[in-house]
Amino acid sequence: QVQLVESGGGLVQAGGSLRLSCAAPGISLSIHSMNWYRQAPGKQRELVAAITSSRIANYANSVKGRFTISRDNAKNTVYLQMNSLKPEDTAVYYCNAPAYGNNGWGQGTQVTVSS
Repeated sequence: QVQLVESGGGLVQAGGSLRLSCAAPGISLSIHSMNWYRQAPGKQRELVAAITSSRIANYANSVKGRFTISRDNAKNTVYLQMNSLKPEDTAVYYCNAPAYGNNGWGQGTQVTVSS
């Protein structure tokens, strides 16, 4: 069973930066496309960024130019670098491995951006 472990969330002021990490003990992330989603209170979960096994990245319009998704296959980890954070970026951020269906989700990490 896949286990995805997110870390790096926290409280930051608007304009600040955070880097989220997603580790996957027991599976090789290098062969999979990976996603970062987020869910704010009262809102649906939304796709923030995606990266293919060949490192092609795509972003939601709301984060384009501010967030960067990357992967380090040697460390079996996917990252989400978030710069110029805004209060509307406040949400629980989830790592997702779509190849594993409903099992391909981490527990989430809280990101709170204060104004």
